Amino acid sequence: MKRRTLLKQLGFSVPGMILAQQTLTSCLLKSNKENKISQEAFKPTWDSLQKYQVPDWFRDAKFGMWAHWGPQCQPEAGDWYARGMYQEGSRQYKYHLNKYGHPSVFGFKDVINEWKAENWDPEELVALYKRAGAKYFMAMANHHDNLDLYNSTYQPNWNSTKLGPKKDIIGGWAKAAKGNGLPFGVSVHASHAWSWYEPSQRSDKKGPYSGISYDGKMTKADGESKWWEGLDPQELYAQNHPLSENSLDNGMIHRQWHWGNGVVKPSEEYVEKFFNRTIELIDKYEPDVLYFDDSQLPFWPISDAGLRIAAHFYNKSIRDHGEVRAVINGKILDEDQRKAMVWDIERGQSNGIEPLPWQTDTCIGGWHYDREIYNRRSYKTAKMVIHTLVDIVSKNGNLMLNIPVRGDGSIDEQERQVVEEIGIWMDQNSQSIYGTRPWKTFGEGPAQESAASLTAQGFNEGKGKPFTSEDIRFAIKGDVLYATVMGWPESGKALIKNLSLGNENYPREINKVELVSIKQPLKFERTAEGLMVYFPEKEVPASYANALKIV
Repeated sequence: MKRRTLLKQLGFSVPGMILAQQTLTSCLLKSNKENKISQEAFKPTWDSLQKYQVPDWFRDAKFGMWAHWGPQCQPEAGDWYARGMYQEGSRQYKYHLNKYGHPSVFGFKDVINEWKAENWDPEELVALYKRAGAKYFMAMANHHDNLDLYNSTYQPNWNSTKLGPKKDIIGGWAKAAKGNGLPFGVSVHASHAWSWYEPSQRSDKKGPYSGISYDGKMTKADGESKWWEGLDPQELYAQNHPLSENSLDNGMIHRQWHWGNGVVKPSEEYVEKFFNRTIELIDKYEPDVLYFDDSQLPFWPISDAGLRIAAHFYNKSIRDHGEVRAVINGKILDEDQRKAMVWDIERGQSNGIEPLPWQTDTCIGGWHYDREIYNRRSYKTAKMVIHTLVDIVSKNGNLMLNIPVRGDGSIDEQERQVVEEIGIWMDQNSQSIYGTRPWKTFGEGPAQESAASLTAQGFNEGKGKPFTSEDIRFAIKGDVLYATVMGWPESGKALIKNLSLGNENYPREINKVELVSIKQPLKFERTAEGLMVYFPEKEVPASYANALKIV
């Protein structure tokens, strides 16, 4: 029976029929939506998300590179610039005062206007990173400064297509990554703009500007006759709320990262706006990796917005690929949460083999470009990066490495040299990295004896003994065992104790030991003390990590 006939028989008038049809249509749409949600593989709960399995492409890739780049790179004065410039007496405050003027007159919104990205060539940079051995690439979609670096419907005025460079930054990176055959990731940091920008509400306590408010509370009405006339700074700063408890204490922001300890809770409007921005980012640019700079997921535990984003991301991956290829990174996860996403450790690494795949994110300098690091020539070396990579891989992890990008979109010559030197080692030794899995033990040697514990989301890198030729790291691929000697032995030989004769870790016979970088078989002796491997007389290039193939 037709719906109109049914409605007539039920005694509806024409206006009543129209209303009933609208109601019925609405109910059908709602029912279809609810049925679709109920049929999705993942629901927005931790229990449901724990069905997640890390895709093999990510486990095989091992090494990714990251452009943690946005308007805070424009001043070339380091990380968290858009917060530090409002902290009276800080290095960045003093720098800002000298370069731009007082933050009551020239705030971070004005720094955004200065950022032009005039030398940005995403294709050239991504191709460089691919040659260096990166198997996936990630770009920053927004930072705590709250500017979306893409064509954003839900942050329509404060995004990089409308201000600053007037370019779709994420669109450019995505095209370059996919053109180079690399899975593409985006990092999302904007959830904390609410509390992170709070110093912009304050004013100097002393000096000629004492008591004059910074620009963090400015509104659309304050823009008359200025370059930003017609724009509302509160869409960027989100400071139309009281200050959190003890917000003058610079360390308090970290203790409030979990949305506790006296932080002013974000409004529902703010949370839902972030949710919509992130869903659009996923749907429009189709990333494979979604990195959150949050404890667990955004706004957890005060909102389920992050859970809803995660479920959408995984379900979309199934619809697009027939399986879950998506990866979500989050920090400070408990054991159950590590089943729902990939645990990320910032500037540090695990001290043992983890049962589930994980990732370290670190940087050769500061997260945002810092000219002082360049002037001091204090970037991490390729040796430090490779030692970190080999150690992480031996423990079932991946390395995501940021190369700081200048405001103009380029990297400097010191950074380029580091990247190229990483590529030399990877070109010779990458078979000991890609596609491997952890062995029965991750390694041996003195470096692990002094390894530092993790603090908060990581931060234990560089706190132990440096690696030497006495340190060995293991990984397997099929029947092949790789043992990487973390230095060129001055004695011309290296002893691997875990491969001693009769060792339960490797009871099989050893027929061949090959130096992977030059594909040269090496002389060896296996005794009750270990496997003694004799190195060539001539030292090979990039000899700070020497992969041995044992068959």
